[in-house]
Amino acid sequence: MAVTLQDVQEAKRRIQDFIYLSPAPHSHALSKMTGQQVFLKLDNLQRTGAFKERGALNKILTLSPEERERGVIAASAGNHAQAVAFHSTERGIRSRIVMPLMTPLVKVSSTANFGAEVILHGANYDEACEEALRLGAQDGMTFLHPFDDDAVIAGQGTIGLELIEQVPNLEAVVVPIGGGGLIGGVACAIKESNPKIRIIGVQTDRLPSMLRAAEASAPVSIPAEATIADGIAVRRAGERTLPLVQKYVDELVTVDEEEIAKAILVLLEREKTLAEGAGAVALAALLQHKTSLNGQRTAVFVGGGNIDVSLLARIIERGLLKDGRRTRLRIHLTDRPGALHQLTRIIADARANIVQTQYDRAHYGVNLGDTVIDLTLETRGSEHIDELTQLLTNGGYRHQWID
Repeated sequence: MAVTLQDVQEAKRRIQDFIYLSPAPHSHALSKMTGQQVFLKLDNLQRTGAFKERGALNKILTLSPEERERGVIAASAGNHAQAVAFHSTERGIRSRIVMPLMTPLVKVSSTANFGAEVILHGANYDEACEEALRLGAQDGMTFLHPFDDDAVIAGQGTIGLELIEQVPNLEAVVVPIGGGGLIGGVACAIKESNPKIRIIGVQTDRLPSMLRAAEASAPVSIPAEATIADGIAVRRAGERTLPLVQKYVDELVTVDEEEIAKAILVLLEREKTLAEGAGAVALAALLQHKTSLNGQRTAVFVGGGNIDVSLLARIIERGLLKDGRRTRLRIHLTDRPGALHQLTRIIADARANIVQTQYDRAHYGVNLGDTVIDLTLETRGSEHIDELTQLLTNGGYRHQWID
């Protein structure tokens, strides 16, 4: 039997005393950038940093005393793992989590800190899931599926009920998709409450498992791919979630890695909101105008903020480069006193800031008596770079910009 609106309403009553009612503020900046009236549903503010708490807790609260006694096991790339670990430990239930080998360290350590036994196994979620099912059968533990379970789907669907209350005259909701548990529950709750509200799902174009399932009218396994949206890196859509998507979802779109990275940076700069890759795909779709929406009052789901800091640093650096706010310049200089001073005076006059310098007297075709200096600069954008280029040319400097 498919998940119903009543199931979602019961899930809300069951979990509401233990789950943070995340805000859904209007964003003037993002509304201007996307052409929609954007409201951000910030479930990255949950205790474990992601919406997964809702489904995991709803499932845990429906376990029998015998199932609680035997303990629970799950497979996850991170957010479901932390949710199961935290809410199981809070209720004195033993938990074991199998996570892919390449899971970000921040999610592995957080899961262990929440009280779970963590096992790293497999190159991706599917291999971790197989191992979790094997261990669960071996030790008599209850397997908690991250998305293809009615209780989990209903728990995630409570977000839809909250959005209807939080955003007056809501016209559209944009939701990330991995296996489909989130969008299945949210779409059911919203469409059964108000069928006029549009539901749009977003996947990474590296793993469009739900899109392929919708095209084939059945779940299909697709090749594994690495993605910064690791929280939705699912190779096969759910058997129970696909019918909900087919029934309730109006549109499916995909975004690429660069678009996701840009959305992470926009959320950080414009909204002071930290999102992981999977938490930023919904906004990425709007920023890139991938949907058919046109000025609607739109809730954009930010589902998780558990991003590895080293990845975040690379995203910030790359974003600055693409925006022309950080650039690298290679200049040939005569190796004599005062040459560098003259160069830095031109850069200072242009109001650019030198972040890093590196000298080389042996490579890049340097003549004897000359040197090459690589400069990393902070700039204001492409027009500022053009201005600096003209000043260097006028000064007679042989230079090139480095990608």
